[in-house]
Amino acid sequence: MFESICSRVTPKDTLVELKPMATDRRQFLETAFLGAAATLATSVSQAGTSKLGMPGPYRGRVIAVEHSGCIASGVYRREPIEQMIQRGMTDLTGAPSWQDAWRTMFEKGDVVGIKVSPVGGAKLCSDATVLHAILDGLNAAGVTDRNAIVFNRYREEAVEAGILDWLRPGVRFEAASPRYDEHQQDMDGYDEKHFMEMAIVKGGDDPNDPRSRRSYVSKTVTSHVNKIINLPVLKHHQSAGVTITLKNMSHGFVNNVNRSHMTPTANACGMFIPSVVSLPIIREKVVLHVVDSVKASYHGGPSSKPAYVWEAKTMYFGTDPVALDKTGWKAIDAKRKEVGMAPIASSKPDKDSHYLNCQVEHIEIAGMMGLGEFNDDKIDVKRVKLA
Repeated sequence: MFESICSRVTPKDTLVELKPMATDRRQFLETAFLGAAATLATSVSQAGTSKLGMPGPYRGRVIAVEHSGCIASGVYRREPIEQMIQRGMTDLTGAPSWQDAWRTMFEKGDVVGIKVSPVGGAKLCSDATVLHAILDGLNAAGVTDRNAIVFNRYREEAVEAGILDWLRPGVRFEAASPRYDEHQQDMDGYDEKHFMEMAIVKGGDDPNDPRSRRSYVSKTVTSHVNKIINLPVLKHHQSAGVTITLKNMSHGFVNNVNRSHMTPTANACGMFIPSVVSLPIIREKVVLHVVDSVKASYHGGPSSKPAYVWEAKTMYFGTDPVALDKTGWKAIDAKRKEVGMAPIASSKPDKDSHYLNCQVEHIEIAGMMGLGEFNDDKIDVKRVKLA
């Protein structure tokens, strides 16, 4: 069966490109690992070449903007949020103005998707003030509200978080599936030409049905937009360790994702996440990540358990999802240390986090796949404190 799967995938379609064997032991191990990954997961997905595609023009660069007044009594405050996004974008791009910063990535005629993250519910979801400031930035670059599509995998999830109430006139909302369900093989909102295939099948699904082994990309991503802004929230995740930029794409852009974390022991997020994000149609369209850490969670994720939600009052900006996730992972671990908890990578299951191992290795593997910079020595985090 494996041979028949691979025979349908040309070399340019495979997830990774094997490098010549190196004498250095670490390079050898990385090459061997990626070779194993290529046999585990294959992809069929092609897109045009984009210089803005991940890791983008600012590999390894992270701008962290803090503002003590950005939230009060649990409510986001518009002016500080706008100041944070303006500063984050100008510092990221080095542009002389707000308008110039957005014009480095977007232009008139672009149709831009904005991927929100409502899985944490209304109490741990990026706010209308953040979304509107991003839309203002797109407007400054010549992208009208009618050419902006806010999207999520499940419509019901976004409705419950209140996101549809935030949309100003002209902005559309799209969802690939109406609501969460266990089956996860509905195809109406997904593109049969773009998928990641991995030898993992959810219990009860037919392993001989190709749909059971594939995760198909949503039509919003493949056909309705030409650029994407990723807008995740900084959160802990029981199976993946953290859910920031990479997981907001891997589990928000495709169907059939439950197979990646079926039980506390059958957990494949470490490989599943970078395998999905490596699809050319995804990596070439996502050009900007804005991580909302005004409110964040350090345990019990991805839902918003009040005991573990804190006001970090920070937003992160970058084009490199690996550098951003490495930085966010450290921020969550710092908060865990502050409250006397073990780091995510060495944490043990408890009543609010049931998985045996939190697979933060998905970040390092994504770096090995060329999606961004994982090495701390090559990550430049510029911290800005506005108030």
